[in-house]
Amino acid sequence: MRRWLAAAPHTAHELSALVHLPEKEVVPHLEHLARSLRGAGERLEIEPARCRDCGYVFRDRRRLGRPSACPRCRSQHLSAPVFRVAGKVPT
Repeated sequence: MRRWLAAAPHTAHELSALVHLPEKEVVPHLEHLARSLRGAGERLEIEPARCRDCGYVFRDRRRLGRPSACPRCRSQHLSAPVFRVAGKVPT
């Protein structure tokens, strides 16, 4: 997964197709990858999910999975979070 995320940003759904795993199983792998990258001085960048109806952005969400509904308008029409590997973290 690291190789694909370093090359281009992907959603969990796109990654699930690349690694032939269900989307629900990709999320724990992303959590593990985030910890591993921290140890290597890199980081997993996350473009947060957003509501396609009202524009609400899930900025403070800690979970990496896709949210089920917008807290503002209760819509389920949401974009998925997008993940990518960022280079070395400046010290």
